[in-house]
Amino acid sequence: MLTGAQKRYLRSMSNRIKAAIQVGKEGLSGGFIGQLDRMLEDKELVKVSLLQSFPAKAKQTAPEAAELTGSEVVQVIGRKFVLYRKAKENPVIVLPE
Repeated sequence: MLTGAQKRYLRSMSNRIKAAIQVGKEGLSGGFIGQLDRMLEDKELVKVSLLQSFPAKAKQTAPEAAELTGSEVVQVIGRKFVLYRKAKENPVIVLPE
């Protein structure tokens, strides 16, 4: 569970990154979750964008994606959300205490 200070730190980091992956009309399919899982292991902080063809809202999709990948929702804005999960091998991001 992330603290408020840790979420603020990750939000400030996420401002500088672009959406790395997009959710299309297939939604949170097995292939999408697998790709997102690999990205979280490599980058730890991933911004996800919802395409206009995807019917659900980011506020509904972010918690579901987080649960399926074992990550945490950092931020939801419009049709984008940010997920964080500490890498099992070689963690890069050092969170404040």
